[in-house]
Amino acid sequence: MYFDGAAQLDEAGAGVVFVTPQGEVLPYSFTLTQCCSNNVAEYQALILGHEMAVDMKQLQLQVFGDSQLVINQLLGSYEVKKPELLPYYSYAQKLIGWLGDVTLQYVLRRENKKADALAALASALTLPDQTQVTICKKWVVPPPNEDEGAENEIEHLVVVSEAAKEDWR
Repeated sequence: MYFDGAAQLDEAGAGVVFVTPQGEVLPYSFTLTQCCSNNVAEYQALILGHEMAVDMKQLQLQVFGDSQLVINQLLGSYEVKKPELLPYYSYAQKLIGWLGDVTLQYVLRRENKKADALAALASALTLPDQTQVTICKKWVVPPPNEDEGAENEIEHLVVVSEAAKEDWR
């Protein structure tokens, strides 16, 4: 599991990416409902991932994150000095205990790109509750025809819809 949190002025998000033993990638992005520090957003991402692992009854978990502070606090190398981080640290430790076999490892940001992108996406989106954003892989420009005499047919259709807007007045 890879995790990352992102906090900006009034927005925060968390990204969690599970990679199965078969190599399947399961990405999750969460918009956090409260303004928080980047360290709290990192803990939120880690905790959300651990809660999902508990729900999946995944008893072996390798955890990778690019937050030296969070990883080293949970490994016992760093002391938790800020009182506002203690509840997150304690809950994360409890979840780790429930899971059983958990390894934590610090990775460079470039090795955590997917979780970082999901966290940044979630923190940048300020959508109302229960809104889902679906990201699809598409290529909308057809390749050039080798036979220039043939007419191009429209093979791809893009549909754009707009949600109801609230009157700003």
